Amino acid sequence: MLLTDSCCDQFTEVHSHEEGSVSIPCPYDSKYQKNLKYICRGRQPSICLQQAVVTSNRKLNGKFTLTGDEESGKFTVNITSLTQKDSGWFLCGVERNNGLDVFSAVKLEVKEWCCVKSKSLSGTVGDPLTMQCPYPSQHRTNRKFLCKGDRRNNCEIQVTSQNSGRTRNRFTLQDDASSSSFSVKITELKAGDAGTYWCGSDSQWSIGDYTKIHLSVVFPTRTIIPITSQTATVKSQSTQITDKPIKVTSLLHPVVFIVPTVLLLILILALVLLCKYKCYKVKGAGVNVNQNVIKQADVEEVIGEDIYANEEVMVCSKVSTSKQQSNYRHYDDTEDQQDSVYQNYTTTEDIYCNEFLSKGNKR
Repeated sequence: MLLTDSCCDQFTEVHSHEEGSVSIPCPYDSKYQKNLKYICRGRQPSICLQQAVVTSNRKLNGKFTLTGDEESGKFTVNITSLTQKDSGWFLCGVERNNGLDVFSAVKLEVKEWCCVKSKSLSGTVGDPLTMQCPYPSQHRTNRKFLCKGDRRNNCEIQVTSQNSGRTRNRFTLQDDASSSSFSVKITELKAGDAGTYWCGSDSQWSIGDYTKIHLSVVFPTRTIIPITSQTATVKSQSTQITDKPIKVTSLLHPVVFIVPTVLLLILILALVLLCKYKCYKVKGAGVNVNQNVIKQADVEEVIGEDIYANEEVMVCSKVSTSKQQSNYRHYDDTEDQQDSVYQNYTTTEDIYCNEFLSKGNKR
């Protein structure tokens, strides 16, 4: 026995998808054709009329619409723009003048609309990218398209099968009916290409196996390889890379050969300069020695000549002294002979000696 505020043992199951619509059938006995009809959420008959979403007197309320068909003995409630929150129990009620109203229960299940496959792709700016889009086999003859947008019902078409094989704004669509799929190739990705894409095979978006693709686009990272040399050591540092990787080995090969060669040339040049410097120093020392020997010989020669000159001076001095003494003796012996001695005295020998003395001094 059922509780007064609970309904019902039997119920009807209805299924639909997000963003779709559904029609809930509510049958009743023909004798209630003129009675008030309504629908409410939940399974409580006692409060259903007070919480009615729509009634036969107020047939439209937001996304709920009630339509009646008196001849068939049922009324229908249409619900549009379904969400998963719409899932649950509903009671279809018919008001009676006497006694409890007549109810029928409906269980609504709203499923996620999309998709058999929901996948994510990532690409790099400037690189090509290909999207694979499977579709239901019953859609093989339908027009295929790729659109972009957060929601399928307001997405912007990028390319269609009507221009298959032709490029439109970097997008090219190729259909392969044998595999029930089509592919879309983007020749050069841009940052603005990131977003949500829908693989479409039905312009009415009837329930089927569709694919939703989340595309993210990244910028390429640039490779920096600084090279520093210390004596014969070569160091390289690299960071992860650009859209076209640089081969480190191809850069290091010339450096490995060039640096040692340059260092070897510098070493040879230094040795040559050192040898030249030493040779110049030895040669200069030899010249100084020769000059000293020559100067010493000149000094000895001059000293010899001076000694010779001094010897002559000494001889002359002796002769002069002896003569003076002789003269003095003559002078003392007799004054009478003074005049004759004075007159006969000559200085030729003294003059001669003075000439030798003068020559010696000049030397």
